[in-house]
Amino acid sequence: MKKNFLITTGGSGGHVIPATIFYEHLSGIANLIISTDKRGVKFLEKKKFNIKIIDTPKLNNIFTLPYNSIKVLYLILKCLYLLKDKKINKVFSTGGYMSLPIILAAKILGIKIYLIEPNQVLGRANKFFLNSCTKIFCYTGDLKNFPDKFRYKIVVISPLVSKKIYNIDLPIQKRDKFCILIVGGSQGAKFFDNSLKESILKLSKKKQIKVIHQTSKENISFLNDFYSVNKVENQIFSFEPNFSNFLSQADLCITRAGASTLAELSVLKIPFLAIPLPKSKDNHQLENANFYKNNGCCWIIDQSNFDTKIEEFLVKIIENKNEYIKKKKNLEKLNFQNTWANVNQKILGILNEN
Repeated sequence: MKKNFLITTGGSGGHVIPATIFYEHLSGIANLIISTDKRGVKFLEKKKFNIKIIDTPKLNNIFTLPYNSIKVLYLILKCLYLLKDKKINKVFSTGGYMSLPIILAAKILGIKIYLIEPNQVLGRANKFFLNSCTKIFCYTGDLKNFPDKFRYKIVVISPLVSKKIYNIDLPIQKRDKFCILIVGGSQGAKFFDNSLKESILKLSKKKQIKVIHQTSKENISFLNDFYSVNKVENQIFSFEPNFSNFLSQADLCITRAGASTLAELSVLKIPFLAIPLPKSKDNHQLENANFYKNNGCCWIIDQSNFDTKIEEFLVKIIENKNEYIKKKKNLEKLNFQNTWANVNQKILGILNEN
């Protein structure tokens, strides 16, 4: 008889995507619910996931604190009922303030709690619940901001990547044009839209390139027109569940440093140029990128140096084939024995033991 598990996640793509991958890993052994807030629903296919919306308010505004505190108390009671009604055996969380009512309710009911930390820096919500969790799944044993007294709870797994990513067949034949994929994250990056297009245009005068550019829905027509008028072969898209279709075409990716995007690029052995988001919480994007840079898998440019360096940098990457090939080989080494089956076996083994 299948058990009943609940996965709670925040509202950003950085929280939701790892939660959906964990959902995939657990779908064979349990009946599953995934809970998120109204922001997170857009990242979930309603036909694929059993979704429960729990719209937790932030508690960081002194003026709304009294009202929001009462709402959180109400949500805890609602979650207590949900967990008991659905006979939930285990709760999993990828962090975010949205997880607060579910985790507190699980703690009250004595339900085992497992945390998932996709970044190289321990998130604040996950840190808050370390004392209550059974295990925390991480991509490294050297997680930043992690209290030493809880290190015994760490379970190191390969970065979470959807099963369909492992199954992508990359073309063996060399392409006519060097394909650059630009990824600004689940919301699209305005900075990339404003600062990259001119550099890409200048690069296209020197090298045969194709650009695949992720942007916001509002900016798709503008970027498509810009590249097309300037005779740069392009594909423009917004957030796309079938992101793998674009990944399979890329020779190089210019990206922020969200954990899920970097994990997918790593598995597919696509070298990338990371421009970490300067204002990311606890500077976690820089630490995410540094993990791959320290393994010789990517390049990093600080956003403050972006305009002056990017065109020159891209020319060097395309021309210096030895450096590019070295990055691909290092990605191959990093992903040795990284398969869907191995990650799945590790996760299920831990749950059976604990």
